[in-house]
Amino acid sequence: MRDRARRRRLAMVAATALAVGGVTLPAGAAQAAPACDVVYATNDWNTGFTANITIRNLGDPINGWTLTFAFPGDQRVTQGWSARWSQSGNQVTATNESWNGSLGTGATTNIGFNGSHSGSNPKPTSFAVNGVTCGGAPQQPPTVALSEPNGPFEAPADVPLTATASDPDGTISKVEFYRNGLLVNTDTTAPYGYTLEDLPAGSYTVQAKAYDNANLTATAERSFTVTPASGPVLVATPSAVSVAEGGSSAVRLTLSAAPSGNVPVSLTRSGDPDITVSPASVTLTPSNWNTGVAVTVAAAEDADTMGGTATLTASATGYAPLAITATEIDNDTPGGGDNEYIERFLAQYGKIKNSGYFSPEGVPYHSIETLIVEAPDHGHQTTSEAFSFWLWLEAQYGRVTQNWAPFNNAWTVMEKYIIPSHADQPTAGAAGTPQYAAEHDLPNQYPSALEPSVPVGQDPLRAELQSAYGTGDIYGMHWLLDVDNVYGYGRCGDGTTRPAYINTFQRGTQESVWETVPQPSCDTFAHGGQYGYLDLFIKESNAPAKQWKYTNAPDADARAVQAAYWALTWAKEQGKAADVAATVAKAAKMGDYLRYAMFDKYFKKIGNCVGASTCSAGTGKDSAHYLMSWYYAWGGAYETNQNWSWRIGSSHNHFGYQNPFAAWALTNVAELKPKSPTAVDDWTKSFERQLEFYTWLQSAEGGIAGGATNSWGGHYGQPPAGTSTFYGMYYDVDPVYNDPPSNQWFGMQAWSMQRIAELYLQTGNARAKALLDKWVPWAIANTTLGANWSIPSDMRWTGQPNTWNPSNPQPNTNLHVEVTVKGQDVGVAAAYARTLIAYGAKSGNAAAKNTAKGLLDALHAASDTQGVSTTEKRGDYRRFDDVYDAATGQGLYVPPGWTGTMANGDAIAAGKSFVDIRSFYKNDPAWPKVQAYLNGGPEPTFNYHRFWAQADVAMAYADYGRLFPNG
Repeated sequence: MRDRARRRRLAMVAATALAVGGVTLPAGAAQAAPACDVVYATNDWNTGFTANITIRNLGDPINGWTLTFAFPGDQRVTQGWSARWSQSGNQVTATNESWNGSLGTGATTNIGFNGSHSGSNPKPTSFAVNGVTCGGAPQQPPTVALSEPNGPFEAPADVPLTATASDPDGTISKVEFYRNGLLVNTDTTAPYGYTLEDLPAGSYTVQAKAYDNANLTATAERSFTVTPASGPVLVATPSAVSVAEGGSSAVRLTLSAAPSGNVPVSLTRSGDPDITVSPASVTLTPSNWNTGVAVTVAAAEDADTMGGTATLTASATGYAPLAITATEIDNDTPGGGDNEYIERFLAQYGKIKNSGYFSPEGVPYHSIETLIVEAPDHGHQTTSEAFSFWLWLEAQYGRVTQNWAPFNNAWTVMEKYIIPSHADQPTAGAAGTPQYAAEHDLPNQYPSALEPSVPVGQDPLRAELQSAYGTGDIYGMHWLLDVDNVYGYGRCGDGTTRPAYINTFQRGTQESVWETVPQPSCDTFAHGGQYGYLDLFIKESNAPAKQWKYTNAPDADARAVQAAYWALTWAKEQGKAADVAATVAKAAKMGDYLRYAMFDKYFKKIGNCVGASTCSAGTGKDSAHYLMSWYYAWGGAYETNQNWSWRIGSSHNHFGYQNPFAAWALTNVAELKPKSPTAVDDWTKSFERQLEFYTWLQSAEGGIAGGATNSWGGHYGQPPAGTSTFYGMYYDVDPVYNDPPSNQWFGMQAWSMQRIAELYLQTGNARAKALLDKWVPWAIANTTLGANWSIPSDMRWTGQPNTWNPSNPQPNTNLHVEVTVKGQDVGVAAAYARTLIAYGAKSGNAAAKNTAKGLLDALHAASDTQGVSTTEKRGDYRRFDDVYDAATGQGLYVPPGWTGTMANGDAIAAGKSFVDIRSFYKNDPAWPKVQAYLNGGPEPTFNYHRFWAQADVAMAYADYGRLFPNG
């Protein structure tokens, strides 16, 4: 239970003499008589906390202040803001900055810090300003009431929540809304409200939790039920609308089916009072139900320089309430009034939040469409990549609207569903080292035998991280979730819990998605064969044990850190750093664990590592390549009495996964510096090494080639003679996977170079500029604008870079790239445009700016009701029914004699195909055109809406609107 924050009020100070310049003056004549009030409020988690402190001057005006207090426990200040912080023992001192040192009578200033602790986190009991103690009575808690949701509700239901809150001796700082225990929104402005959208049938408990300025809380709770849909529903077109300040937009209300009589519909608003809707009621009739009635949404002209949002609720007897999101587009200057591209951002953002991209749990799907096969093998799976783009999107939204609740909520949902909890990794803190198993070229060479005699190096991070955070749990995202539990594994084989952790790729560089056998990340042998799925991939001398195992995609975690950097930067510009401080501290923690991506898979020494048995085991940091590898992974015993675990890095490094911008942020931004003692040093080395890596891999034309490995072929093999090296690691044109080649897709270029461009934008880094100076003209030369726009899609590489000499780098005259296919991938186009925008804004390069604008305008022309899309041909869908062919090595490989059963009953055996073990696809609405193709019909086409792509489109608009506000 948290201690109450206490205010300390200062009595008058006795007059003393003060010597100034050799003249003795009365104290009152030389300095102001101080009197103060201090409110100390914390937000605690695990072994960390954020403290927000309000200092109020109740005495004479002062010019310069120093706050002092003592921690009652072992707390430490780790990062602070809005003051100069220091700590000696348990004594803490905060001295004003130049801009907040003057406080008139009654004036306040807000300061804060992130801290660490073990055990409880008791609050300081005494505060002093300029050496004089503050004092006062204990703070009173707030009160809160939550209105009864006005049903009945039918699925999919929009349920408006409204809360009132007050504080008898202070102010309300925020009201949090919870749905079945999950934080779904934070509102900092009265009237407090939030609409739960598209709820499926079920029982719900909702809470409103009010916080006052001392962080004391009060909670109100209500329950309601959503019943299955049984009749027609109200429909709004569009379901989200942007309204220019001083202007209006139209929304049309219709019914999904003809009514038997007139249906009166009332409209109410919650949220920004500048937004209004008229008329307040309309009537839908048997004659106009399908053509509908238009209502006008208007935004008042005001003097502020930020947009606002409101929820418009349409209600009718016998129909589920319908929520419509309205966003004001600000036009005030100075302050950066919203321009055309900010308006496009808000419109695209509204589509993303209201078009089926999210599950009922609030998890972003990989795509709206379910029939889609790429890295995820179903559209309603999701990836850590999608979560990282969501965080980034909400950071942009916070910049535009000054509302940071969605950003914090995105991290909350990520932490709940795709970062394994302690219950999901119960033995992660147990001792253990991985046993070596070779990677192989083809799936038919699996299962791979464990070889315990092969030496494995020491893990240099385990003890340090456990000491820093007091837990053995890994704080990183697993890469893949079955959000709707389509496969039916559930949590640890329970069959029902959703979302469910799953995995696919397990069998070497040639295993494409079409050849994978999806398996649960927690394998309790409930499904699959005798030993679940484990013996499809690993051969052991004894029967395998039930176990859990997770795989992290480092580029996603690094992107989450990148998003947190921008959220912090923009929140600081708004004076709202405290709004995101707790989330940013978690990003720093994620960066601490992300260092596992810097190490060889089995912690072997870096450089000229040939021969699994002869390549030396590493000690300390000599197994670190300091790059962002393809993954890190961790696992352990499911049965806690066995009490073992393992952790591995990856030997394969792809340029597309590098993020020197995140490395720079983790070493240069106080709030993002991880707290492990060697973390900042590791990230400092990584920053330099990553920039060298890009430089080493830049082709003569400008494109960036594949990468390097410390383990040739995944088994520390001997590379071809003459293979060039980077710090002793061997050049690999297509690291990690070969079907299709991992550096064939231009998207890797656009994603990765965008990070280089942001690094250049923020720091002016000369090496980043040199890379872009060469890459940008190459990319633009392969770009066509206009109605038939196109960008690079596929590439072919020849030659190799020179062996890297860090003291005397040589140009890569023998490394070449050729664009072989062009296309209209909307996500890649957006990422590419964002690269050009950042580069153009910093360098003044007109071609970069103009090309970016041309791409954004082309994307805008491809808008539809759910986002932005173009038509894609999917000839690869011929592989749905491929069975294993030994001659080509393609098709689903199951070892002869191995049999098992998927959770839905599909048989797993030799001779089965991709769709044979995913029979649910045959019930998908899009399946008939795939089946027609398999029967010899035309190549099927689709208009896909991938979450990451739609987010990148929105952010490209936001970037252009921010960096080129005049167009």
